[in-house]
Amino acid sequence: MHNSNSNNSQAFLLLHEKVQNWIYREKWDDLRDIQEKSVTPILSQTTDILIGSPTSSGKTEAAFLPIFSKITDCNDVSIKALCISPLKALINDQYERLSTIGEATGVKITRWHGDVNRNHKQSLINSPKGILLITPESLEAIFVIHGTKLADIFGKLEYIIIDELHFFIGTERGKQVQSLICRLEFLLNKTIPRIGLSATLGDMALAVKFLRNNCDFPCQIITSEIIKQDVQLLIKGYEIKKIDVANVSENESNFDIIDICKNLFKTLRGSNNLIFTNSRRITEKIADMLTKLSEYNNIPNEFFPHHGSLAKQIREEVEFNLKNNNLPQNVICTSTLELGIDIGSVKSVAQIDCPHSVASMKQRLGRSGRRGEPAILRMYITEHEISNNSEIISKLRINIVQSIALVNLLIKKWIEPPIIHNLHLSTFVQQIMSVIAQYGGCQATKLWQILCVKGAFKSDDITMDVFKKLLKSLGEKDIIKQMDNGELIHGLAGEKIVNNYNFYIVFNTPEEYKLVSENKTLGTIPIRIPLKEDDYLIFSGKRWIISKIDNEKRIIYLKPSYGGKAPDFTGDKSGLVHDEIRKEMFRVYNSFDTPIFLDPKAKKLLDEGRAYFNNYNLKNNFVIQDGLASLIFLWTGDIKLNTLYLILSKQGLKASIEDGAILVESIDKDLLKKILIEIINDKTITPQSLVEYVKNKNNEKYDELLSEELLILDYSIKNIDIEGLREELKIKFLICE
Repeated sequence: MHNSNSNNSQAFLLLHEKVQNWIYREKWDDLRDIQEKSVTPILSQTTDILIGSPTSSGKTEAAFLPIFSKITDCNDVSIKALCISPLKALINDQYERLSTIGEATGVKITRWHGDVNRNHKQSLINSPKGILLITPESLEAIFVIHGTKLADIFGKLEYIIIDELHFFIGTERGKQVQSLICRLEFLLNKTIPRIGLSATLGDMALAVKFLRNNCDFPCQIITSEIIKQDVQLLIKGYEIKKIDVANVSENESNFDIIDICKNLFKTLRGSNNLIFTNSRRITEKIADMLTKLSEYNNIPNEFFPHHGSLAKQIREEVEFNLKNNNLPQNVICTSTLELGIDIGSVKSVAQIDCPHSVASMKQRLGRSGRRGEPAILRMYITEHEISNNSEIISKLRINIVQSIALVNLLIKKWIEPPIIHNLHLSTFVQQIMSVIAQYGGCQATKLWQILCVKGAFKSDDITMDVFKKLLKSLGEKDIIKQMDNGELIHGLAGEKIVNNYNFYIVFNTPEEYKLVSENKTLGTIPIRIPLKEDDYLIFSGKRWIISKIDNEKRIIYLKPSYGGKAPDFTGDKSGLVHDEIRKEMFRVYNSFDTPIFLDPKAKKLLDEGRAYFNNYNLKNNFVIQDGLASLIFLWTGDIKLNTLYLILSKQGLKASIEDGAILVESIDKDLLKKILIEIINDKTITPQSLVEYVKNKNNEKYDELLSEELLILDYSIKNIDIEGLREELKIKFLICE
């Protein structure tokens, strides 16, 4: 806190006396700027609020101090504030932070997720009060199981808070959250002020639209004006040999990360740090290597893995030790520690290879330097060694250039804008079944009103025609059926789905086997990973051998071992790369500036990439010959590249997407250019005609319940941009010809 007196704050004086006393007891010198700005509009309840500020800037208190002030001394039998959060760990963390204010004000705080005792949940249903912290899935369960009691539970609700708003935007869970909130307002017949909290938002106007998609209530944007902390950044380059992993041992195939791990070991030991990777497999490989380095040097291990497949108690132990243990802790993690869980003071952040987005980089960087110290980020970027047989893509040093582009955009304060225009038909199906469960049956006209006219699935996107076709498809699959009076109820297949606890989750969750050693659960692993007895495995940062597989109970029994191989987790995948990142990469190639944050090896790799870029004249050519194949460099985002890939494939060409470029086999570059010109002028190409050739359209949980026509429509809106592609091609021909 800053050095001034709280009595000088007008906002402080508006807070309830009990909240003021809590602030005094916490020895705050004053309110932070976003807290100062938030009090009046939140107390007024005349506007939605979007609070955007860095991690550890006091966003939670900015929202909840005025909320506590509003509901303190209120005796209504109703939940007064509903806070929706994406992770159980975040809810637990928030519960700890808010409980002391709750004790000071007499406001009841309840957390509700899968790990909370059923008696605590039933107590809230019987006597709803205070503030509820909940995941989207648990809120969905309340709607389905306690539908007739919703008006009693939330009858006097005054605020809805969405924590980590950016985490939801553009996702199936985000659409679920939007829909549940709209359904609650429809049931209560009132507009409830919404408060969105986030440290990572791009286009604020789009974020506002996500917060309330019908835009029929004003929204005030509140951001921090405090001067941001210093940032110390280093990109370290590594050159690795390309090998045939199938013909080498596990230890030999790990050689590409040995140098990186040696630097991590030397640099980070003795303090608390986070080491982010882009997959659970790499997390386990890094954790294993660092543990072995500790053993080799006869010193205590300070390196521990953290990812979603590890058992809850193992993850929580790592989080607790990171926050409370006096001993140094270095945690190798995926996005599980990217969000705002309180993990105490972290000295620095390391990133193994570049993340796919600026938003992710910003979120991860924000985890360090949280007590007035500089935020420190070290990026470890690998490129393959160049030989006579190297592909052009390898020679361009794409990874180094993309990392520089991400940093440049972060410095410019650019972040990917949220995607808010997808149809989300899979989640729409789930919400139809949920509404029917909530009311015990529902007329089609009421469904349309709840979900589309007043709800999150706007009729501008999901038309009445699409709605009718969807109901027909669900009827044909016995998901729903219509009674003589026109009321829709669940069919037998629909009841089976809704009565399963997995129904509340709108995203795909692969079936998994439990990993057990000496009666201790270590975590889970997807069943799609091929494993057999006597296989070696790296998991939880340790090495194991599989002693037994119980297929009936889906348990894999492990014993400690000296061998091991990190599994390929099927859920690991990167997001789409945005147009602006590739355009910034093009600017980096054409610049003569060498960023000061590169180490000597990274500078060498950048120089090599630029040299080959110039040798191939990629500033003036976007189609070049590569042996018998041709390469297309549009320097645009993944959606437009996917669109071009589908068009070329439909025409019978063998194409593939290679690190932001498209490789077309067995074709001359001049002929390929003629084909690209035809694409610009061919108005018969439609999204639907392209998607017919896509074999993996069933990507979301309930896609299998859609008719082929609706599946094509949903996929094409999400993944195809023909007009955007045509504009990119026109620009390239104009500039390069």
